[in-house]
Amino acid sequence: MASEIKVDTIVNAGGDNDTGIDLATNDQILLKVANATKLTMNSTGQTTIVGEGGTTTTSVQQGLAKSWTHFNGDSFGSRDDFNTSSLTDVSTGNYTFAITNNMGNRNYTLTTNGTRANDQHVGCYWYDNLTSQAKMFTMDFTSNSYEDTDTVMAVIHGDLA
Repeated sequence: MASEIKVDTIVNAGGDNDTGIDLATNDQILLKVANATKLTMNSTGQTTIVGEGGTTTTSVQQGLAKSWTHFNGDSFGSRDDFNTSSLTDVSTGNYTFAITNNMGNRNYTLTTNGTRANDQHVGCYWYDNLTSQAKMFTMDFTSNSYEDTDTVMAVIHGDLA
């Protein structure tokens, strides 16, 4: 039978509550429930967790949005964002947002969406993205012209530098 340790709290040698598990290189932490591994973290920090349905695993690092922004393109102002250091209103319907922590390369995915107050959708496209910033524009489908819209959103998935 395997040994078992039962504790309520793990404290470091100094006695404070800086809980830590110190693993040698190539070791990993496994979190098991009902004898099935639900989470794995290796010595590099790579973390996988059992996905929905319990049959596949998902990489936590690969599955998270690395940057996103939600702003008003009409009066131009940020509503909320993550890993976005600044927004620029380049011209009518043309925007750039700077990424606080750069992407690892230019091969990331940028998903965009834009709407008007009257719930009409507009075309929202990205172009010429760099590791440090993403560029996008919004376009009216009817007139086929650039247009500032009251709601512009963008989400980036990919590898951070």
